Amino acid sequence: MNTGIAIAHAGQGGGAPHLLDEHLRAVAALAASHLNHDPLARELARLAGLWHDLGKYRTGFQRYIRMVAEAHIEGRLPQGSDKSHSAAGALWAAQTLKERLGPQGLVLARVLQYVIAGHHAGLDNWEGGLKGRLAGFDAARELAEARQGGPAPELLAPAVLNLPDLKQLPLGRNGIEEIPGRFALWLRMLFSALVDADFLDTEAFMSPGAAQARQADALPMSCLRGVFDDYMARKAEAVQAAGQTDTPVNRRRAEVLAACRAKATGAPGTYTLTVPTGGGKTLASMAFALTHAERHGKRRVVMVIPYTSIIEQTAAVYREVFAPLGDDVVIEHHSNAESDERDENARSRLACENWDAPVIVTTSVQLFESLFARRTSRCRKLHNLANSVLVLDEAQLLPVEYLQPVVDVLRLLVRDHGVTVVLCTATQPTLTSQPLFGGKGLRGYGPGEVTAIIDDEAGLYAALQRVRVHLPADLKTPQPWSVTTEALMPHEAVLAIVSRRADARELYEGLKRELPTGARGLWHLSALMCPQHRSEVIADIKAALVARREALARGDEAEPVRVVSTQLVEAGVDLDFPVVFRALAGLDSVAQAAGRCNREGRLAMGEVHVFVPPKAPPPGLMRQAAQTCARVWDGCGDRDPLALERIAAYFRHLYADAELDRKGICEALRLQIDRQEQALAVRFRDASDAFRLIDDKDAATVIVRYHSARCREDVNVLLRMLERDGPARWLMRKLQRYGVTIYQHDLKKLVAGGDVRELPQVPGLYVQTESDVFYDPVVGAQVGGAPGDPASYMA
Repeated sequence: MNTGIAIAHAGQGGGAPHLLDEHLRAVAALAASHLNHDPLARELARLAGLWHDLGKYRTGFQRYIRMVAEAHIEGRLPQGSDKSHSAAGALWAAQTLKERLGPQGLVLARVLQYVIAGHHAGLDNWEGGLKGRLAGFDAARELAEARQGGPAPELLAPAVLNLPDLKQLPLGRNGIEEIPGRFALWLRMLFSALVDADFLDTEAFMSPGAAQARQADALPMSCLRGVFDDYMARKAEAVQAAGQTDTPVNRRRAEVLAACRAKATGAPGTYTLTVPTGGGKTLASMAFALTHAERHGKRRVVMVIPYTSIIEQTAAVYREVFAPLGDDVVIEHHSNAESDERDENARSRLACENWDAPVIVTTSVQLFESLFARRTSRCRKLHNLANSVLVLDEAQLLPVEYLQPVVDVLRLLVRDHGVTVVLCTATQPTLTSQPLFGGKGLRGYGPGEVTAIIDDEAGLYAALQRVRVHLPADLKTPQPWSVTTEALMPHEAVLAIVSRRADARELYEGLKRELPTGARGLWHLSALMCPQHRSEVIADIKAALVARREALARGDEAEPVRVVSTQLVEAGVDLDFPVVFRALAGLDSVAQAAGRCNREGRLAMGEVHVFVPPKAPPPGLMRQAAQTCARVWDGCGDRDPLALERIAAYFRHLYADAELDRKGICEALRLQIDRQEQALAVRFRDASDAFRLIDDKDAATVIVRYHSARCREDVNVLLRMLERDGPARWLMRKLQRYGVTIYQHDLKKLVAGGDVRELPQVPGLYVQTESDVFYDPVVGAQVGGAPGDPASYMA
């Protein structure tokens, strides 16, 4: 069958097709432009773009692509040797570069083989994966048939190869990497540049309007910094007009902001911003990031938040700051409305994020799982991290069981990819190298590798001390919920924080029983509430606190404000209570809870009460953290339980007792060089499968039909648009606010009961049916737990 001119994608609705040679040239140019900071990677990206779809020249594939719209998504096709197309370019790279450059060319070709062969199915292991696939008969046949399809000679053999010396390849000294995974991260950046270019050129053909909308990252950092400075000036004027400029808290916040702006002129690298809660880190860290980005030519700012449950508040702050520049300057990105990448389709792939805006607000899970991912949808954003400022808010919540590979990758981003990292927290973890007996300990930052933004951290903490912490007489004896309820009741403005969702509900119900029927002033917060719901409840709590303070100032009767929450309020939620109760947990969690007490310094001292809940924390890191905290507090006496030296001791003990690479990620990513085969062996698949902060095999996202008078959109309208038109990036962003993550065993029950159904347009994404049983308007999803609640994976 004569298929005529080779095409990359069939025409939409009978329109003209996407010509294959045009697609290859466009992807090559775009992929190279993504890596301008790295000459070797830039040229390899150009070659990868030229050769990634050579297999599509096969007559059999051309026949098939005209029949099946999804034909370009390898792995979604029915089995058969005619359907694959990514092995041809991988084999051609080895053949061509070896002929033209000898053994050095074959080494470079090994790099291209990973990215070309994986540009749909994902990066694979070399041994037991890619090596065997490329040595097989089907791969050789694919290349032979592709060449018979008549690709242009200049595509097969570019006249010029601008490949720098092989010494620029990050292979380590004598093949041994100083930091394991250096080569793997460099190659993953190259892979990201290719797959994003492939997606963008495909999107430009399939959805020209969506492609034209990707222009926000063209804004210069000087423009963003100017808008930010104007916002901060207006904010300062408002504070001055209210007569609040000279409060101790506001004086210290101004000092923190000034220190951030001053230190931002320093050289790119790793910085720490160690400031007590309530010290203004959210805006001060952005001041540092924008000033530093403008000074050093950085392309974007990426703010990383530990919890999905609070990302919306931080994103809302930055949207307000940058509102004069439009809606697309700030991207809020988490996984609440993503399809399952193992079962995605063409539209859901094109709708996935690539972080092409100047300000990204994302989660720790999204960032770190992407940095260790192998799949195209997760990896396509990574090249946009290069030459950026990466601010890790609440850095104490770096995942302990993955701490070694996480610290490694942060150091590599700085060393090799032009990233400046800011570790921002009130309880700075101890991430310097700590060699211990038996080979344990952290391979961390060395002397001079980290710069502190605040010069006198101890002085700042002393100046901002606003609470007294009361410890129980016995840190090992639990107390019943009835005792905690009895202790809470006399306080009319109180926040109680627990570590389990079930505990939050039980304590909330206990307080509700003690209060008169219909009594107001009691709230519940947990990760089982969708982001829109949580945002509204937090806004109600803040308004109630303001109203109470105003009523008391007038001498009027004030409404009570009692809140029971999981630890989601401990980072980025600026509540201000006179009294806080905290269930025993890690010392960092208790310190964060204390940051919700007397936050603005209106009282001489706020009161924080630690209690031992009826049930111990779940086995693993949470229990270990609570036990470590109790050990550090043993014999504390009248001394401050939250002193800086206790925080440092807590992290030293916690990390010394923990497995910091429990899944063996570092070993999987360690480069193994086979000089006989000129092979660069890495176990990408093994590392990706092992790095799961949230086990997605046990988790599912459900879009709930939450609605209120304050919802910005009608979720029912959004869902109808999704079912009618399929996924689009703007639509998936809006639906994030209505997503709740639940366990698979709960999902199966809900599907069987008719409360939840899967959306065929976005495989792996579920939606609540018209049933109102599943989602309660007060406490959220009526299930046992939520994967991704920080308690389930963070210390």
